[in-house]
Amino acid sequence: MFDIGVNLTSSQFSRDQREVVARAQAAGVTGMLITGTNLHESQQAQQQAQRYRHCWSTAGVHPHDSSGWTTETAQAIRALASLPEVVAVGECGLDFNRNFSTPREQEYAFSAQLALAAELNMPVFLHCRDAHERFLALLDPWLNKLPGAVLHCFTGSAQEARDCLDRGMYLGITGWVCDERRGQELREVVPLIPAERLLIETDAPYLLPRDLVPKPTSRRNEPALLGHILATVASLRGEEVQWLDSVTDKNVQRLFGIAF
Repeated sequence: MFDIGVNLTSSQFSRDQREVVARAQAAGVTGMLITGTNLHESQQAQQQAQRYRHCWSTAGVHPHDSSGWTTETAQAIRALASLPEVVAVGECGLDFNRNFSTPREQEYAFSAQLALAAELNMPVFLHCRDAHERFLALLDPWLNKLPGAVLHCFTGSAQEARDCLDRGMYLGITGWVCDERRGQELREVVPLIPAERLLIETDAPYLLPRDLVPKPTSRRNEPALLGHILATVASLRGEEVQWLDSVTDKNVQRLFGIAF
């Protein structure tokens, strides 16, 4: 199992980071992609990926932090992207739900990172919330210049999934699918995703699966719970867990060009 979305730089992991990684490996997680969400955390993510076996990282600026995108940021992200642990540009995209950065700032930073990824021939690790049409409008001119793209933490509609799949994108599915209330729409979409375009992730420490039994005393999610998400996705699709595990691992290797 490979977890394509772990926020290991989160302060929630500051006290027991090594133990979190060890628990994940003991639970059968054979690789992790550590998410970079701004320059500082992208630098931290690269250092963590260097520290732990079978870990890689992304380098980019999340839409929430887009107001901080500068020429200097771009140069630093480019330098990070040249390192062997860094296998994708991002997390980048649009988030019009909270607008911690203005839509204009988000669009500028997103377009700049797409251009950087195209220049470096690297896949992109994408974020989209409440911005589907504008997200695709900015992304479309770059897709044929990029080696690949994954929309991480996908929670959209069937039509939004089709829009992404028609463009050759991968979709990352999290523990949101384990919530029979808020995740019902996603539970209906998951069987529609071709296996060769599916990736799984925890987005830890966020999105703790709601249906865990017994319920954890902490609300913190961990990559060790990836197997629970994989089993839920396999059940919804009517597929064997081991088979889906193998397919999604191959998808990771194909998209990010890594071996684990």
